[in-house]
Amino acid sequence: MRVLVTGATGFLGNHVIKELFKHNVDVIASSSNLEKAQNSSWYKEVYTYKSLNLANSIRHNLFNFFEQPDVIIHLAWSGLPRYKELFHYEEVLPEQYHFLKNLIINGSGNLCVSGTCLEYGLREGELDESLVPNPQNPYAIAKDTLRKFLEELQKQVPFSLKWARLFYMYGAGQNPKSILAQLDKALQENAPSFNMSAGEQLRDYLAVEKVAQYLVAIALQNDVQGIINCCSGAPISVKELVENHLKKCRKQIQLNLGFYPYPDYEPMAFWGNIHKLKQIIHHESH
Repeated sequence: MRVLVTGATGFLGNHVIKELFKHNVDVIASSSNLEKAQNSSWYKEVYTYKSLNLANSIRHNLFNFFEQPDVIIHLAWSGLPRYKELFHYEEVLPEQYHFLKNLIINGSGNLCVSGTCLEYGLREGELDESLVPNPQNPYAIAKDTLRKFLEELQKQVPFSLKWARLFYMYGAGQNPKSILAQLDKALQENAPSFNMSAGEQLRDYLAVEKVAQYLVAIALQNDVQGIINCCSGAPISVKELVENHLKKCRKQIQLNLGFYPYPDYEPMAFWGNIHKLKQIIHHESH
């Protein structure tokens, strides 16, 4: 089996490729940055690497270009984490759709795409996949629209679609602006204190290795399709997340709680329902 991973050099992409090596598959890796790929630990181990920028991906047959993969795990998306920029639906969305449509109409029958919990909008509490999306920023609107486009395309060209809604991740290679990366930087610099919000907001966090494990499990099966929350299902406060990280590192730093306001594009407390994910994991373990 051949599995194509787009966005291969990204935070999650690197971990997804490492997870795929545990399965008996040939990995076709793709990203827009050849130099970054060549410096990745997996570069010499993958079946093949294809450098491609989605903005310039108007080719006759992308399915053949990627050597006819059996499964596609599509992670590529440019311009993150600038969620409020209009280019997400003005530029990125059409590029994404035409790229995936090209693959599908030329023979791809099995697609797993990374979505976002921000598609749910500003809802509080446990979020399950049956909720009608209500995205509130350009990035989330673009992601949700891409899913709708693909669902319409399914009516014309049948294919398997798994839309994996990602929540929050942490781990090696994370965005330097993410909270735990900033905390690590403050610790490294022996800063006297760490500025953060009051930290009472509840989020659904998972180590990126676990997210990669779940995502690969979602992609390599076809019993459960459609929207699938890819998360822990267990809420944790941001303050507790930070405190747990400090305990794990055996480090101490004064937390300057309330320094930053809460972000206006997120609700105070939300986490994912993992009923559908559990079906996949349970089936995989038997």
